[in-house]
Amino acid sequence: MGLSIDGLSSGLDTTSLINSLMTIEAGPQTLIKSKAAAVQTRISALQGLNSAVADLATKATKLSDSKSLDLYSAKSGASNVTASVSAGAKPGAVDFTVTQLAQSQVSVSKNLAAWPYTTLTVTGQGGQAVTVTPLTSSLDDVVSAVNLSGAGVVASKVSVGGGEYRLQFASLKSGDTAAFSIADPDGTAVLTPVQPAQDAKIKLWAGIPGVEATLSSPTNTFTDLLPGVSATVSEVSATPARITVSRDNAQISKASSDLISSVNGVLAQIATKSNVVSSTDASGAAITSGGIFTGDSTIRTVNAAVLSAASQPVNGKSPSDLGLVLNKTGSIDFDSAKFGDAIAKDPVGTMAAVATIAGRVADAAKQASDPTTGLLSTKIKGQQSAAKDYTDQIASWDDRLAIRRATLQQTYTALEVSLSGMKAQSAWLSSQIAGLSGSTSK
Repeated sequence: MGLSIDGLSSGLDTTSLINSLMTIEAGPQTLIKSKAAAVQTRISALQGLNSAVADLATKATKLSDSKSLDLYSAKSGASNVTASVSAGAKPGAVDFTVTQLAQSQVSVSKNLAAWPYTTLTVTGQGGQAVTVTPLTSSLDDVVSAVNLSGAGVVASKVSVGGGEYRLQFASLKSGDTAAFSIADPDGTAVLTPVQPAQDAKIKLWAGIPGVEATLSSPTNTFTDLLPGVSATVSEVSATPARITVSRDNAQISKASSDLISSVNGVLAQIATKSNVVSSTDASGAAITSGGIFTGDSTIRTVNAAVLSAASQPVNGKSPSDLGLVLNKTGSIDFDSAKFGDAIAKDPVGTMAAVATIAGRVADAAKQASDPTTGLLSTKIKGQQSAAKDYTDQIASWDDRLAIRRATLQQTYTALEVSLSGMKAQSAWLSSQIAGLSGSTSK
């Protein structure tokens, strides 16, 4: 900033005067800044809409395959059995009895004050042996060494009262293959079995000669007992348990409803930012202002494409027959009761219709949000280019205004200096004239 000598000779507030002149000079830049702020606001709004449309495209694409709506649920008729479904489940049922639960092996030592051996060897059922060497004979060191050995066994020091302890060894996994043995170099380590390792077992068609079959599992879960269906058992029971698999109309309805909710979310965002708002200014005069999307042909195109994709007929049938009803506000209502009736009467046709609608919505959403060619993506890039141009213009004006301020400061500083010199000269002349007058008088 230049040297300031406000009113040194003129008495003027030159700093304030220069600031006022600079405010006028900066008028064009102020206008550019206002336009730049408006563009940034528009970019943010477009990016928000683009994200919502891209999310809609993702959801719709998943539902565009009718198989994605081929949803099933499994129910168990027994308290000791739970069932779950995964991909590939189909309608069906199966009966079985639970004859054995899976469990891990547990063995304990005799009462010990310290481990009497320098090492111990853990051998699994497959014959793989792991030799463990504790740091000391301390039971704590033995526990730590076993647990860090990776032998598939967890050791614990258990108090049995009277200051005495036993070491408990348990397999980390359940099932027959988790069985183990522990020996010391002398072969004298004696462990008492508490619980043997064993698989869970169920019987299918129990009691039917020539048909009865037994299934085993190292855990209490039997995977793919039916295609895409797993059963988890929790208690042995001679009473047969039945698992039934059927189409899950509730899940199908929810998936369809979620799609329509996403469509309505996009339409609502466009409508909210396109509304014309009426208000009054400080003097009470009426003011009408449009939303940030008001009058935007690109936004209208996106809105029309998404709405048309979700509401146009499918094979000559209106989506309203499925409970997808176009309302007066330009959005779509989802009638769950009507959709439920449709899926119950014609599940294949209803799922195919939903898949078709989802496919159309996905195409419309992709055309709008595609990162390279999408209507919204292209418009955002254009607005970002305009924003950059405004930024460059503002920076150019900053340089121009800085030069102008420096020029004004130099001008007014020179003025003050000149006036100061003139005042000094005037004072000198006045003193000389006064001197002459005094001499004449004498």
